[in-house]
Amino acid sequence: MRVHLSVIPGWKPLLAISLPLLLGIGAVAGAYAFTSATTKAGQTTTATAATAAANADVPAPAGLLVHVVGAVEHPGLYRMKRGDRVYDAIAAAGGLSVDADITRLPNLAGRLKDGEQIKVPYAKGTTGATVVTRTNLNLATVEELEVVPGFTSAFAQDVIDYRTNFGGFQNTRELVDILGMSEADYVIARHYLAL
Repeated sequence: MRVHLSVIPGWKPLLAISLPLLLGIGAVAGAYAFTSATTKAGQTTTATAATAAANADVPAPAGLLVHVVGAVEHPGLYRMKRGDRVYDAIAAAGGLSVDADITRLPNLAGRLKDGEQIKVPYAKGTTGATVVTRTNLNLATVEELEVVPGFTSAFAQDVIDYRTNFGGFQNTRELVDILGMSEADYVIARHYLAL
């Protein structure tokens, strides 16, 4: 079957006039569509880049946030690493104060949890006065040193050996500088030691 298109007489001049006009309208519409899409994508990209840049300036806090209160040197909020122990949080707060009751301490080996509050109790006598027991580093026995927070049985023996071989300690800082006690242990132990 053959289809015949009826042609309008004088269609060639009409085509010559309307074709450039249709092409121009198509070009303007295409340019508008392209510009609109690019601007929206550019705005989205710019907004995303601005958000990323703002986040890059302020890194997300890492680790745990814990609140240490009670008988510590500097109570307050502390940012700790995951896996840290209660012992580390107390050390971060400056260690136990001389007012701490070492017989009622929280579990020092316990793992910290985000948002946890560590309460270190104060030692109180019957009259309400603070009771502090200090152990003389140059006179104490192994058994007396073992109960000092931060001391192990082996470290207590190292202290006795050092005293025997070198004549005693001039200051408590020698526990760190000479015997290699950790800074965290020393921060807690120093409040319970005397010379």
